[in-house]
Amino acid sequence: MQKDLAWLLYYETEKRFYIELPDQADEWETPLILSSFAKKGEKTVNSYWSRVWVQQRIVPPDRQNIGQILKDNGLKEYDEYELLLLSMGRCAQDDYRLFPVKEQELPPQIQGRFAKRIEDVISLGHNTLLVFFRDGMVRTCDLTAWFHEHDRFSVLLKRSDLFDCVCMETGGHGVAWDENLSIPDYILYQYGERVPLRMEDFRAFAAQRIINASEAAQILDCSRQNINDLIKRGKLHPVKATPRSTLLLKSEVLKRNWQ
Repeated sequence: MQKDLAWLLYYETEKRFYIELPDQADEWETPLILSSFAKKGEKTVNSYWSRVWVQQRIVPPDRQNIGQILKDNGLKEYDEYELLLLSMGRCAQDDYRLFPVKEQELPPQIQGRFAKRIEDVISLGHNTLLVFFRDGMVRTCDLTAWFHEHDRFSVLLKRSDLFDCVCMETGGHGVAWDENLSIPDYILYQYGERVPLRMEDFRAFAAQRIINASEAAQILDCSRQNINDLIKRGKLHPVKATPRSTLLLKSEVLKRNWQ
């Protein structure tokens, strides 16, 4: 009798795999490697370990005759996803295999998770993130305790500059600082404290209250050089500055006219 034990998601553009486990996954039935996630009650397997599972079920890239293998199977280059499809995930060590399904055919428990995927994330400093979720929920997540409980995150306690480099994972499955430092979306959803803010509110603020240096020069009726001088003297504080552009808070620029 066939039984669904997990669902493998693939994002073609970024070539990333994620594995979703059932809500009540049995660690003894779950495939090896993934069973440790089931044992801990984790529902989403991060991209690193999902890829490791895939790599164990396909021919490795350092195989001596890999060129001929690819040619025989009509592949121009080594592609983990294409190789996985050729075998449908079958492996001599077990009886697991893959069956293709469309997104709308996924069980409700998996589709329900998509609504709580991450829409965006911002570092607030002090080990705290502001996380926007697809269902409209916005939460602040103080991760200090989490970092102390999980040793591999200790570097983030020491490096605030590294913490600020947080990014959203492909598909909104979580947040990450590198491949081995990631936190799944559902943990942040449960861990965070709800705040009365929506993504629409944040976008409206950004659209209306963040301006570039040229707009700031128009408000203050001065040149771009004057704006750069104000920044150098610490009179204006850029929200973001790159060699090509500078973004400022409109409110701070307006206050220069009050002085």
